[in-house]
Amino acid sequence: MEKQEEVVTVKLRAIEATAESFKEYGQVIEASADGEEFGPQDAQLDLSRGIPRFYVMHLENRPLKFSTITHHASVTQCLGSIGGHVWYLGVAKPSILDSTETEGDTGTNNVQSHCGHFYVPPAVEDVRVFKIAGPKFLKLNRGTWHAGPLFKADDMDFYNLELSNTNVVDHTTHNFKKNGVVYTIDD
Repeated sequence: MEKQEEVVTVKLRAIEATAESFKEYGQVIEASADGEEFGPQDAQLDLSRGIPRFYVMHLENRPLKFSTITHHASVTQCLGSIGGHVWYLGVAKPSILDSTETEGDTGTNNVQSHCGHFYVPPAVEDVRVFKIAGPKFLKLNRGTWHAGPLFKADDMDFYNLELSNTNVVDHTTHNFKKNGVVYTIDD
């Protein structure tokens, strides 16, 4: 009989998503006046590597816990709840490696994604959780690790902007159970 790894539950307190608190992971985009010119307060998007896909994503049964986290190496992504309902997102900073950072490197921390790029898995202690409430959305920087959207309701609808094939060709996942960890959100 195989010995099962022990899994520890790490409780994370949710941080309110603001432009300042979320800046290392992307942007918080809030309402602006009609006719206002484009500027740094607007989503700074990179959709240059494919066909953009903007759609309504229906999610069910996404309780406030996670053990996997995902990143997209080729695109920024925007997520927001339809109706401005409260939701949560686990995140860690991007850790995609430039090809010059992997040349001749035999270190054990570098991993090659099935998508082709190299990255360093996020550290257990580097994961944060943000609470998003009201009429705003998040723009995730290219490569930002994310878990969610998560929410207390039975189901929710979200708008999602990414590339048409993001979930097929640009979807790298790290499982924290390999580190013996499952996260829960304390709110």
